[in-house]
Amino acid sequence: MRIAFVGKGGSGKTTLSALFSRHLARSGAPVLAIDGDINQHLAEALGGEEESALPLGTHVSGIKNLLRGDNPRIPSPEAMIKTTPPGRGSRLLRPLGDDELHARHVGRAGGVPLMVTGEFDESDLGVACYHSKLGAVELYLSHLLDGPGEYVVVDMTAGADAFASGLFTRFDITFLVAEPTRKGVSVYRQYRDHAEQFGIRIAVVGNKVTCEDDLLFLKEQVGDDLLTHLVHSPWVRAAEQGRAASGPDALDSLEPHNRHALTVLRGTVDSQVRDWDRLHRHAVEFHLRNVRAWADARTGEDLAAQVDPDYVPGGPANA
Repeated sequence: MRIAFVGKGGSGKTTLSALFSRHLARSGAPVLAIDGDINQHLAEALGGEEESALPLGTHVSGIKNLLRGDNPRIPSPEAMIKTTPPGRGSRLLRPLGDDELHARHVGRAGGVPLMVTGEFDESDLGVACYHSKLGAVELYLSHLLDGPGEYVVVDMTAGADAFASGLFTRFDITFLVAEPTRKGVSVYRQYRDHAEQFGIRIAVVGNKVTCEDDLLFLKEQVGDDLLTHLVHSPWVRAAEQGRAASGPDALDSLEPHNRHALTVLRGTVDSQVRDWDRLHRHAVEFHLRNVRAWADARTGEDLAAQVDPDYVPGGPANA
C-alpha cells in the first residue's frame, strides 16, 4: 500500500510520516519511507543514526534508464519523462527488492529503510523546480509492484503543491494532517476539492489537539473525513529536541492516545483494496496532459506513443 502524508507547512506531516513508518517497522512489517518534501527532514524525524544513500533527484537519468528496461516504446532515457507510464518490457520493481535502484538509493534512519529526493544544490538555485526531483518518485511509484502488507510511506511537499504534478494520484490513501485552526484546515479543502475529481481517498488526521474545543472545531470543519487525532505530545517535543530515546522500542513511551491513533491509521490502510486500473489510468491521463502541455514540444517526439494499450497493470505476468 502506498500512503501519502500531506498538510500545511508546520502541521506535523513529517512527524506523522515518521511516527507511522516507525510504527509499521516496529511490528515487523516491510516498510519504505520516502522523503518527498523540499525540506528534507524525514531522516531526522525517524530518529537514530542515518545510513545515507544516493538521493533520487540527482540521479534521474540513471533511474529512467533502469526503469525503461526493454520497452520498445522508450528508445532512450532522454525520451522518458517523469510521467512516462510502464509498458511491456519496462523494468518493474518489488519494494526493497534486490535490484540496482534499491541498492543505490535506499539508506536507513531509525531502523527504517529510507529514500530521499535530495535537497536543492547550488546548480539548482534560480533555474530548477523541485518537481524535477520529485519526478524520480513519480517514476518509482509508477513502476512499483507492491502488494498487501507492504507499505510505502511518502512525506509530501507542504500545502497543495503536490497538485503541480500527477504524483498525488499515485497513492492508495492520502492522510492530510491538520491542526485545529482555520489555516490548518484550509489545505484540506483544497485537497478535498481536487482529489474528488480523481477518486482519491483523503482521510484527515487532527494533530496538536489540546482540548475538547480543538476536537470540536476539527469535527465541525472536516466532518466525516476526520479519521482520528493526536494530542499534544511531550514525547514528540523531546524527540525533536534530541532528548527522547531511539531504537525499536522507543515508541513505547509515546502517549497511549497517540499510539492508538497510529493503530487506527494502519487499520485504515489495511482496509484499502488496491485498484491497479485506477492507478494506471491516472498515470496515462497525466502523461498525456504533460505531453500536450510541454513534453512533445521540448523533445520533438510524439510521447503519446509511449502509452502501451496492451499493458496489464499489476498483473502477475509483469511481476
